[in-house]
Amino acid sequence: MKLAFITPYPPSQVTLNEYGYHLSQSFIGKKGIEKIYILTNNLEDNSQYSRYATDGLEIIPCWDFDSWFTVLNLKKKLKELAPDAVILNLQFMTFGAGKIPAALGLLTPWMCKKLNIPSVVILHNITETVKLDTIGMADSKLKGNLFLWIGEQLTKFILKADLVGVTISQYVTILKEKYKAENVILLPHGNFELPERNYVPEGSNKINLMAFGKFGTYKKAEVMIDAMEILQKKYPELEFTSTVAGTDNPNVKGYIDSLKNKYAHLPNVEYTGYIPEEKVSQIFWESTFVIFPYTTTTGSSGILHQAGSYGRACILPKIDDLERVVDEEGYGGAYFETDDAASLAQAVASLIDNPEERKKIEDQNYKAAKGLPMGELAQWYLSHIHTLLNQRK
Repeated sequence: MKLAFITPYPPSQVTLNEYGYHLSQSFIGKKGIEKIYILTNNLEDNSQYSRYATDGLEIIPCWDFDSWFTVLNLKKKLKELAPDAVILNLQFMTFGAGKIPAALGLLTPWMCKKLNIPSVVILHNITETVKLDTIGMADSKLKGNLFLWIGEQLTKFILKADLVGVTISQYVTILKEKYKAENVILLPHGNFELPERNYVPEGSNKINLMAFGKFGTYKKAEVMIDAMEILQKKYPELEFTSTVAGTDNPNVKGYIDSLKNKYAHLPNVEYTGYIPEEKVSQIFWESTFVIFPYTTTTGSSGILHQAGSYGRACILPKIDDLERVVDEEGYGGAYFETDDAASLAQAVASLIDNPEERKKIEDQNYKAAKGLPMGELAQWYLSHIHTLLNQRK
């Protein structure tokens, strides 16, 4: 079987690049897989993809982020490669920060249908559960309603895929009830490869608060840094660091620079910039707590799974969607009131004062990360793909 993945892929900085990397890697060596193609976005220098080249997998940059012509470029490449099936790793901003290119790219599952190529989409978010104003998509009620309607129409095109997997049970319910979709399943997020366990040093006076991802829309680091200042006063004997691990969200360019200006008086705030895949482990291992400074969520959190893989305790906002995901997938953490620095500081303090509870959460998260390895998830995909292929015989 020749299998094509349409996904961002490291060192591309497009959201879901790490998930696309780990998911596609899990298919290498699986029985019946003859060839794996990664159809990813062009970089300024496509030779950078060679750093992630692997036997059994061919990386093919063939579309541009923020281009209006992505679906046409993908159509041309799929006709040329003629894969037996396509797996699409998608969220609503996969193909662009601009609304039009992002929307046009999401016609790709429908295009696969027109080419008669079996397709499976893993859809990481749906518009019905995202607060559009907080992710930079709508700054008024009128725009919000317009983009919700557009999102509904795009969802219908995505549902043209043979199978659509979503990572949260609530999403299955919404898509089945609202869109009368019969091709939607709960497809677990899966866990990245478990590294060797690296424990938080006991008795250390250094506390590193770390937030990971793309910042500026629904993920803002101010609440973490402000909480750190509160904690410094509460625990003068401890050394605190806030690590902002990542880059600007494409919709809010300049956000990290604005943080640097605002907190220039604090020497203990670190900004890592983009973190290549091979350095992710070090960032998590150097953290004491993984902070989730979210004001809303956009689906199942890959960072939650990474925190579990590295055995770290999470400090989480009280957001219904996120609490549901954490509970359903067996993770744990200390909770704070959304966008409330004092509440976040209190959540961290509760685990500083009770290290046994912190260690219990670390163990719980590491155990949850063992739940469904990507290798097993790949078998789920292959089982569904074989069913689709047999139905066409």
